[in-house]
Amino acid sequence: MGNPGLEDIMRIRLVVAAVASVLMLTGFQAKTATVKGYVIDSACTFTKNLKKPISAECAQACAKAGSPLVILSGNGEIYWPIADSMPATGQNDKLLPFAGKRVVASGKIYNHGGSRAIVIEKIDAEK
Repeated sequence: MGNPGLEDIMRIRLVVAAVASVLMLTGFQAKTATVKGYVIDSACTFTKNLKKPISAECAQACAKAGSPLVILSGNGEIYWPIADSMPATGQNDKLLPFAGKRVVASGKIYNHGGSRAIVIEKIDAEK
C-alpha cells in the first residue's frame, strides 16, 4: 500500500467531518418536553437549598433586583429559562407573573454539562 493520494485524504477528511458533525448534533440536540415546578429565584435555590419559594413577593423582589428566575422541578432539577435567539435575552419578564408559584412550562429542553435549560414556548400556572 503506497502513500495516500489527494482523493484518499479528501475522503478521510470528509468522513471525519461527518462523524464530528453527528457527535456535535447529538450532544446538543434539544428535545421538546414539559416541566412542572416552582418559579424561584436562582440564588435562593442554591444558597438556601429551598424546595419552594419563601413567598411570591420574595421571588418577585429578587427578580426585579436582577436575579434570574429558574424553574425548580419536584425532583430538584433546576431549569434555566433561556432564549434561542441571538443575541439572547433575559427571560425574567416572561417568568415574573409566575414568580413564587407552580407552573407547567413546555418547550425545548437542553442538557449540557449537568445543567438544564428550557426555551419556553408555553407557560401556565399549574392547576
